[in-house]
Amino acid sequence: MSSSLELFALAGMPMVGVGDDLAALIIAGLGHRELRDGDVLVVAQKIVSKAEGRTVDLATVTASPAAEKLGEEVGKDPRLVEVILSESTRVVRSRPNLIIVQHRLGFIMANAGVDQSNVAPADGVHRVLLLPRDPDASAEELRVKLQQHYGVGIGVIISDSFGRAWRRGTCGIAIGAAGLPSLIDLRGQPDLFGRTLEVSIIGFADEIAAAASLLQGQAAEAQPVVLVRGLSWTAPITPAAELVRPPEEDLFR
Repeated sequence: MSSSLELFALAGMPMVGVGDDLAALIIAGLGHRELRDGDVLVVAQKIVSKAEGRTVDLATVTASPAAEKLGEEVGKDPRLVEVILSESTRVVRSRPNLIIVQHRLGFIMANAGVDQSNVAPADGVHRVLLLPRDPDASAEELRVKLQQHYGVGIGVIISDSFGRAWRRGTCGIAIGAAGLPSLIDLRGQPDLFGRTLEVSIIGFADEIAAAASLLQGQAAEAQPVVLVRGLSWTAPITPAAELVRPPEEDLFR
């Protein structure tokens, strides 16, 4: 385990557009700071989605009857609801101004992660932003490029802000990860007094994402990339997809 951590938000990151090379932008943002073995970069989902062109112009969307009905019930634009439904496998709950769904990647989340904040309408087009198609693959692509540049072993996390059942407030979590264990299974290990742990599994990538979120912020901070230094682990590398609880383990589904 680590005894201390350092977190650095990369200053001066530019606005990201479709097709931008995120690795090159991160390298420029790091400047004179060289990456070291074991460093982890936490990258906000929003800039990954923008670089990957995961935007939808609502003017091009035709709402289905189901989207029209749900939009009327919750007070949302039916075209936006159509995009939410297209990214979802089921609607879990809904009420005015809120739709909780199961995202196609397995996440239970509000509005399928379809986002309208900080999506600049410079040309007057009303766009919304979707999650990356495969956040684990996005993290791996970034990791490979950065490792090739710096010649060290690093981890990359794609983070997003989620609300949580039974708790108020959003919190940073990992939706994509590469080069590190997303979960650390402590079952079978002894606790401080020698008792064998039976259920302890640590959401390692989520904990890192939450720490980085304190610097990334939720509004106009413009600090989407955070370097986390000082972590150590021995557990096997696993993707963020492993963080999604399988249905057979879910007591509330």
